[in-house]
Amino acid sequence: MSVETMIEEMARAAKAAARQLRKVERGTKDAALSLMADRLLQRKEHIMKENRKDLDLAEERGLTSAMIDRLTLDDETIHSMAEGLREIAALPDPVGTVTRIWKRPNGLSVGRMRIPLGVIGFIYESRPNVTVDAAGLCLKSGNTVILKGGSEAIKSNLILEEILKESLDETGLPQKAVQVIPTTDREAVRILLGLEDYVDIIIPRGGEGLIRFVTEHSRIPVLKHYKGVCHIYVDKSADHGTASDICFNAKVQRPGVCNAMETMLIHKEVAAEFLPSIAGRLMEAGVEIRGCPQTLSLVPSAVPAQDADWGMEFLDLILAVKIVSGMDEALDHIDRYGSNHTEAIITNDYEHAMRFLGEVDSSVVLVNASTRFNDGNQLGLGAEIGINTSKLHAFGPMGLEELTTTKFIVYGNGQVRT
Repeated sequence: MSVETMIEEMARAAKAAARQLRKVERGTKDAALSLMADRLLQRKEHIMKENRKDLDLAEERGLTSAMIDRLTLDDETIHSMAEGLREIAALPDPVGTVTRIWKRPNGLSVGRMRIPLGVIGFIYESRPNVTVDAAGLCLKSGNTVILKGGSEAIKSNLILEEILKESLDETGLPQKAVQVIPTTDREAVRILLGLEDYVDIIIPRGGEGLIRFVTEHSRIPVLKHYKGVCHIYVDKSADHGTASDICFNAKVQRPGVCNAMETMLIHKEVAAEFLPSIAGRLMEAGVEIRGCPQTLSLVPSAVPAQDADWGMEFLDLILAVKIVSGMDEALDHIDRYGSNHTEAIITNDYEHAMRFLGEVDSSVVLVNASTRFNDGNQLGLGAEIGINTSKLHAFGPMGLEELTTTKFIVYGNGQVRT
């Protein structure tokens, strides 16, 4: 069978399974999720054995330690995957919820009901635990999913698919609700992106190169974010202790993630007092400071910032720092260099906080809190399938509700249009 025929058959089967899932009650979906969690733990040795094959090949290919870390499925990771499925099972089911209803003058009652998106194509890199997260979220929200992981995780993803499908079958749900594309042929992605008759939406999760490839080649709507160029603006009224703790957390806790701070903006009136202190703390943790000329005068050990640094997602212990004249310059800088992902202000000025919340065009905007909170779990959504910065149809972390849309429902008693 050719790759093209295989992918098309998978998509056709996913569409048929999606129709079956629309009729499934919450209890059955939750039972399947709970059984998936149990089966992961029961077969963890088998999972780790298959994962070891991926790890051995990754080491032969010279993948970085960071990539190998993301690829590894150990006892702790598998327990976390199982717990994640149980958390999804415990969340409210958005499908079938009527969000509001209103009466028309002719007596018609009009409402909006939440429904699944349908068939989701999910394209991602490295982390095989994402296979389980995505499958669980799609199942609970009534969607079927076609999963295309990276070639480096093929053995891990296939054993996870086997376990998930067994659980679906045992609870009377269609096995084709969750499918992993079983080939490392890169042409499979291009083929999937053209199947607009079967696939309703594409969600890519990975590096900017992958996401741009998907966006450029897809005939299907894409929910995406290219990168996370996240800023924190330290206002002149900020509490310096609070600002120091937040900025340190946002940069250092996990520098390689999309919600880490990449640029720190500091009001000129507090720079002389605040900047040397926070710069010293960051540099002790191994952070390289790339600063504007004013920053260099206060932190002589900093590196001169280049123009490219202001819009850079470093994903590393590197931080761009700029001293600004005030709120207007900070907002202008964020508007020019931001990526609509996450921005924060540290301030004790209520009006400044409200202005920042209103004017910053990002998926999550925070006041006196770390950018690291742009995460579905941290925001109370449970898990997330990704963060969307393209606004349509969702903006920000995508949990269960964001994996649904709404349709109009109308109740009448014989009305006809005149």
